Amino acid sequence: MKILIDMNISPDLVKVLNNSGFEAIHWSEVGAANASDREITAWAKNNSYAILTHDLDFGAILAVYQASAPSVIQIRTQNLLSSNFKTLLINVLRQFTNELENGALITVEPNRTKVKILPIIR
Repeated sequence: MKILIDMNISPDLVKVLNNSGFEAIHWSEVGAANASDREITAWAKNNSYAILTHDLDFGAILAVYQASAPSVIQIRTQNLLSSNFKTLLINVLRQFTNELENGALITVEPNRTKVKILPIIR
């Protein structure tokens, strides 16, 4: 699975994910730091990456446009480099690989994970 890490998450997570069997890159490697969320979303979709972010706007974009891709993993915790969080994230990515490959919005919190299959229909 290919994961694009948003600017609001440390590039240090790239190595962690790559060492865990994922193909991860940080947005700073492929795009401008001031790129809009829509630009990042389009790049991720065109290049078959899921987006890992702290930003709730990506979920809103998926909902407004009733998009079926790209998948988005929203992180709802502050300590992203703790060993507990890294383990949680890797477990979530492995558990929901199929959903992410087929289009999903996944919200990861310290004590729960929520999955919405794309497109999000209201």
